Amino acid sequence: MAGGRTEAERISVIGAGSWGTTLANLLAEKGQPVDLWVFEEELFLAMQEKRENEVFLPGIPLSHSIHLTHSLEEACRGKSILVCAVPSHAVREVFGQSRPYLRERVLIVSATKGLEEETCRTVSRILREALGETRAEIACLSGPSFAKEVSSKFPTAVTVASASPEAARKTQLLLGRPYFRIYTSSDLLGVEIGGASKNVMAIAAGASDGLGFGHSTRAALITRGLAEMTRLGVKMGADARTFFGLAGLGDLVLTCTGNLSRNRSVGLELGKGRSIKEILQGMKMVAEGIRTTKALRELARKLNVEMPITEKVYELLYEGKAPREAVSELMSRDPRAEQEGL
Repeated sequence: MAGGRTEAERISVIGAGSWGTTLANLLAEKGQPVDLWVFEEELFLAMQEKRENEVFLPGIPLSHSIHLTHSLEEACRGKSILVCAVPSHAVREVFGQSRPYLRERVLIVSATKGLEEETCRTVSRILREALGETRAEIACLSGPSFAKEVSSKFPTAVTVASASPEAARKTQLLLGRPYFRIYTSSDLLGVEIGGASKNVMAIAAGASDGLGFGHSTRAALITRGLAEMTRLGVKMGADARTFFGLAGLGDLVLTCTGNLSRNRSVGLELGKGRSIKEILQGMKMVAEGIRTTKALRELARKLNVEMPITEKVYELLYEGKAPREAVSELMSRDPRAEQEGL
């Protein structure tokens, strides 16, 4: 695989949510033709007419270099690079359907954060199973980044991880911009576990804020959430250092504190006393942490890794536990050493 982009490469972004639309614009910035696959026909037609994603990224015009398509075959056939920007629960189906159209050794850059609810699989593992072990090179883009802020060209730093140094480097060159700095990593598993689990911790942080607790409480949740993420990742074979970088601590801080965080918003409303059913009825965008909580809890139990914050978020979402009771139970656990289990 070549180290940089060539004119022969053809690129598609699969998924036109806020992040997929942002990445399509970023790719098209230098005049590179990019296809953007839009799943919803109504949204596709509206974007065709207005050249803007008014549902998921209002106020940001689409680059003239972006070709919109509602056809998965058109988006995938013959492309050398695909960016996966669909929700985690749709990855297996969408890329399973795309398999007949893909060329050999296609580079797939996953910008999806989450775990598959039924299997607890990471996105790269789902892609391998859907496409075949040797069919594609896979890289994962993760780190503290809100689509709206990247679209506004706010200085942002993220990480791209891959088992292939060439794939990581190629993605770095492809997506890097003066305002969008990308670091490479070989710890694909750690980057994906960090990107998935931070959404669960953000629900907890939001619930704390919704209850009216202060900065001290939120700081404790972030710190102990980082400990949970690290324990699980290391048990699975990830590098502990990854969780203290952009894809771990960086993304965790952003998602737990930023007002643009969908997962924090879910927790915030839970803390204010609303039910998860009510909250979901009013949401257009996917909050990955809701499904990921169930998978993360199951994974932790299978591996015998203690994740008390994850357990309480599960109880909030799926068992109707009162947020104040969940906090009380976390605070009254048996005393222990801070670094226990790390």
